[in-house]
Amino acid sequence: MFIRTLAAATLAFGLAAPMTFSPTFAAEPAPKIEPVKVVYHVNEGIQQASRAIGNIRNHLNAAPGTKIVVVTHGQGIDFLLDGAENASGAPFAPSVSELKSLGVEFRVCNNTLVSRKIDPKSVIAEASIVPSGVAETANLQAREGFVYLKP
Repeated sequence: MFIRTLAAATLAFGLAAPMTFSPTFAAEPAPKIEPVKVVYHVNEGIQQASRAIGNIRNHLNAAPGTKIVVVTHGQGIDFLLDGAENASGAPFAPSVSELKSLGVEFRVCNNTLVSRKIDPKSVIAEASIVPSGVAETANLQAREGFVYLKP
């Protein structure tokens, strides 16, 4: 009987000891997750710009924290010029303004403005002008970790 009691006590102590004497650790804070960064490359004109706007809306609906930059050059700048309209005749400006209010940035290639002899003042206020759309796209990818998408 004594041996059974001693065995039971030893077993109970052995099972309880790790719980009783184990150190406790404070929960580590969850790591901060950086937002996904995406560059949308638009260089083909009004139809591509319309697709891009739809894609960006869908993108932000699915992943609201995404950092989006739209880089344009060539025919892709046209939707960011004063008075630009989509194929249905609706102005682009309200859509661009809405997306800008959600944090989307729009960038226009100065090389395109120069080569097409377009006055920089005709670029809508929601867009900024960068020296080169191609270089901007490459820098965002290589130096700032942006994912590349072409609608």
